[in-house]
Amino acid sequence: MKGFHCSLLLILALVGSLENLNLGCSAADPTDGFTPVPLTEANFELQKPYNIPLNERYSYEDGIRHMWVYATDKPHDPNSRTQPRTEVRMKGLDYTSGVWQFEGYGFVPNGTSGVTVAQIHGAAEDASTLILRIYDGNLRYYSGDLVATGLYDRWFRLNIIHDVDGDWVTVYVDGEQKYSTKGRGPGDFYFKCGVYAAPRNITYYMESRWRDIKIYKK
Repeated sequence: MKGFHCSLLLILALVGSLENLNLGCSAADPTDGFTPVPLTEANFELQKPYNIPLNERYSYEDGIRHMWVYATDKPHDPNSRTQPRTEVRMKGLDYTSGVWQFEGYGFVPNGTSGVTVAQIHGAAEDASTLILRIYDGNLRYYSGDLVATGLYDRWFRLNIIHDVDGDWVTVYVDGEQKYSTKGRGPGDFYFKCGVYAAPRNITYYMESRWRDIKIYKK
């Protein structure tokens, strides 16, 4: 009987150790296995209403890029028929193959709704491979599939992985995989973030803030 009790205590101790080990483990970070791409300020190209000075739609202070736009603003180019925007376009980092990743911390204030906050520009038969829009504090794939909820008035970490050769896109929010989908074919791609009005935008004033933007590749 004494031997049985000793064995039972040993098993319980081992189970407890395994539980503690599991508690100490965490999911893999989305940037694991990727190499960071060196960035300079020249890589951050600003697109804003063409007839308005940049400082009236953008500020950069204490590492935070603050972008805003109004529904009645002009597009970024006099010859464009697109919606108004104030966006960072990652310049000099266009890609056509490989596996690339965008990382940034975004903040969208309550009230900004129906607006694109991040995208992969370029596709075989469309302007973009991925559009992420905010609707009432929730992040959606274009205006459809739900990606994440409860993003108003807080900083959230956004990671977007684009496997060009595999034609696949994966989205992480706060380090957790939230969405994945087939891409839209080959193209010349680049990442963007900021505020870009949807065709049927809901709000007159649109705003987002971004910090710690990084680009990775494999």
